[in-house]
Amino acid sequence: MNRPAAVEIQSLSLTYPPARRGGTGRSALRNVSFGVSKGEIFGLLGPNGGGKSTLFKILSTLLKPSSGSARIGGVDVQSDPREIRRHLGIAFQAPSLDKKLTAEENLRHQGHLYGMRGTALKDRISEMLRRVNLEDRSGDLVETLSGGMCRRVELAKALLPRPKVLLLDEPSTGLDPGARRDLWTQLKTLRDERDVTVLLSTHLTEEAADCDRLVLLHEGEVVALGAPDQLTSEIGGDILTVHTRQPEHLLPRIQSRFGVTPTILDGNIRIEIQAAHRFIPQLVEAFPGEISAISLGKPTLEDVFIHRTGHKFWDEPPV
Repeated sequence: MNRPAAVEIQSLSLTYPPARRGGTGRSALRNVSFGVSKGEIFGLLGPNGGGKSTLFKILSTLLKPSSGSARIGGVDVQSDPREIRRHLGIAFQAPSLDKKLTAEENLRHQGHLYGMRGTALKDRISEMLRRVNLEDRSGDLVETLSGGMCRRVELAKALLPRPKVLLLDEPSTGLDPGARRDLWTQLKTLRDERDVTVLLSTHLTEEAADCDRLVLLHEGEVVALGAPDQLTSEIGGDILTVHTRQPEHLLPRIQSRFGVTPTILDGNIRIEIQAAHRFIPQLVEAFPGEISAISLGKPTLEDVFIHRTGHKFWDEPPV
């Protein structure tokens, strides 16, 4: 049985105006459509400049799209932004904590913005700090907390008003592996126990692999949509990277000899193939002395991105 949609994106586009008169505008989103089910951890994955931040800003009511629509809980983000904000918890990539206040004081000021007061607010703050394992640090100044602890305070702050949808922009930024694991434990608990919908943006394929579903964004367009395992299974085999001095010379001969469709990426030959462990000896034997090294790996979400776009994540300069 399908779960109800918590977020609905339909034919969403946004073009920034030209920087100077007579110039052309920059298209940040192009006809983006997808839905996020209630109680789902959903990822926006792509390189810098792919459109993640623009989409995040539209959903958080900071930008208006040029065309199309975005709805959260059935409410259009343009027609009733105030109602949208009542149901959102947001943690931006840039820190939003006051370092000269304690963790508890930061949460108290957030509660005041949502009209929360008195004992109810005090109890809610204690509950949130306990949930992110920071109850014993509630009276510590934020400037004395580690980066991982600060991200947990950000999460507690976003969850304080009991949002139906939690928006997280690059949530693992600045976190060490242990803090990242703790964050994901919290997110999965929210999904499983509180039915909170989590929508996060990331450029980390290993983080996106933990999502229930995701979209891959490239130059403002959706190039793939689905569960991580579903997307990587489309590669249909292993990934071989063949290191050689003259990839342009060797590639057509490999293609002719074995009937595969290799590509050149970063100066190396890349081959998607089944049973690569059996293919490697044949390849080396067919071209003795021309191959300096071969690496073998299982498909990742970055391989899906390469398969769909022909580019690596970092082919494009960060924006």
